[in-house]
Amino acid sequence: MILVTGASGNVGGALVAELAAQRRPVRALVRDAGKTTQRHEVQFVEGDLNRPDSLSEALADVEAVFLLGGFRDMPGVLAKARAAGVAHVVLLSSRSVVGGHADNAIVKMHMTGEAAIDASGIDWTFLRPSGFMSNTFEWLEQLRAGDVVRAPFGGVPIAAIDPRDIASVAAAVLTRREQYGRSHALSGPAALLPADRLEMLAQILDRPLRLTAQSDAEARVEMSRTTPAEYVDAFFRFFADGEFDDAPVVPTVQEITGRPPRTFEDWATDHAEAFR
Repeated sequence: MILVTGASGNVGGALVAELAAQRRPVRALVRDAGKTTQRHEVQFVEGDLNRPDSLSEALADVEAVFLLGGFRDMPGVLAKARAAGVAHVVLLSSRSVVGGHADNAIVKMHMTGEAAIDASGIDWTFLRPSGFMSNTFEWLEQLRAGDVVRAPFGGVPIAAIDPRDIASVAAAVLTRREQYGRSHALSGPAALLPADRLEMLAQILDRPLRLTAQSDAEARVEMSRTTPAEYVDAFFRFFADGEFDDAPVVPTVQEITGRPPRTFEDWATDHAEAFR
């Protein structure tokens, strides 16, 4: 049995669907099973990664876990997993950890997760993707109000990846002994500016969309309304101060899955209705 945490999210949901399509036994961890669309080929189990004691049912008879990082008691979660007999953990991390500064809150979060798994005694594989194409959903409210998108870090290219490609890589490495102890950097096929993404979205939606790049001061104020200060600082260190370059394109998706990563046009076409 494979347990997928974050099963209601972009990556976890895609992974559950892929494993089910492959007819591999999959259990989906969710906080509220009543809010899910039940499928006979998937077991939905309630639990909370912030409360390791809530995971006993979810971990029963599980061989491998796809695990999100960033939870309060990662050692506690991993202790429960090891006690349950889990043999392999695939962690969703970030490529910002490579050469990253441990005092940056985002880097620290992912480094802490990786270190906890390394210390757990469970065999592991780390997936370190670039930024997600699905972050474009942050523009939904603005696009419902008009054709102008105000976005931070307008001059920063990111080789964003479709979450479904992360899920495909995860499906390919889960339970495979040759993947134990390996770390994989992942990216999409091209480094794009916010304006590049918006132009592609405009063509798909047939709308005259245009981008207004926010000043750093304006962006900081707006981000601080919804994001803790230490994470706002981390993003500014990444993209305003140049501490992290998320533009490099790497061939890992093709190497592991046998097919090229999806383009942003692919992602936007598949999610066009959400923006209409």
